[in-house]
Amino acid sequence: MTPEALVQSATRLETVPFVPEITLLTTAEPSALWDLWDQTQRDAPPFWAYPWAGGQALARYVLDHPAAVRGRRVLDAASGSGLVAIAAATAGASSVVAGDIDLNAVAAIGINAAANGVTVGCRTFDFAADGTRGAEVVLAADVFYQRELAQVALRFLRDAVQAGADVLVADPGRAFLPTASLTPLITYEVPVLSVLEDVPVRKVTVYRLTPQEP
Repeated sequence: MTPEALVQSATRLETVPFVPEITLLTTAEPSALWDLWDQTQRDAPPFWAYPWAGGQALARYVLDHPAAVRGRRVLDAASGSGLVAIAAATAGASSVVAGDIDLNAVAAIGINAAANGVTVGCRTFDFAADGTRGAEVVLAADVFYQRELAQVALRFLRDAVQAGADVLVADPGRAFLPTASLTPLITYEVPVLSVLEDVPVRKVTVYRLTPQEP
């Protein structure tokens, strides 16, 4: 089964709860999510199959503050469903690239972008191996949930700031959030799937990554 076929096999286009301007391929029922995970045969769940809290918050911020991306080259790192990338393209970014380490996610991003009538470049992406490729804005949501990933992601994002990019991240207070390096911009209350988050709503903060002190 191709990545595109797998992505479409257990999902349907649904309006994103906190970002109703955007629709995404989403698993219809929690049980379908676990079935889909089994099909992918990956260690991580199919992050592209539903809108995570951080992605919803960052997409909402971008749509409400289009000046953050308008006319600029944007990279959505570890994009998952492509939600944030689609928001950036909708908000007027000059170009948007969405990357993810999962080939199924890359396929989902392409389908979701087309469904929303925007152009998003899709590619494989690894925090440990890739660069920003000249992005002026780097967006990252929900990337601090695991210690090793958080360390690698923070290193990448700090390098992006050093290269002159504006880095915005969103997180619902995961365990490895590097708060000392972040300046909060706004906090939202975001509806989430309780089967994944154990609560129906999560508080999510959008941050700007601050440059390191010399």
